[in-house]
Amino acid sequence: MATLTITSRGQVTLRKDVLQHLGIKPGEKIDFDKLPDGELRLRASKPKGNIDGFIGLLAGSTKKPLTIEEMNEIASSGWAGER
Repeated sequence: MATLTITSRGQVTLRKDVLQHLGIKPGEKIDFDKLPDGELRLRASKPKGNIDGFIGLLAGSTKKPLTIEEMNEIASSGWAGER
């Protein structure tokens, strides 16, 4: 078990090997749960996305928007196993 020192400001510095184990890079966040008997459970914070963020990833990825008919044709050929 590793021992950490608390600063006068109540801060703790996690060692590099601990951060690597958690998969955390500088600037990222850590979530923790308070457990009974004064224990904590740490884990890397996973960003929560939303549909707007997902759609934003797709913005500008095509030259022109497809029509409904073009989308239906692509979907039909995919179901038929055509490429």
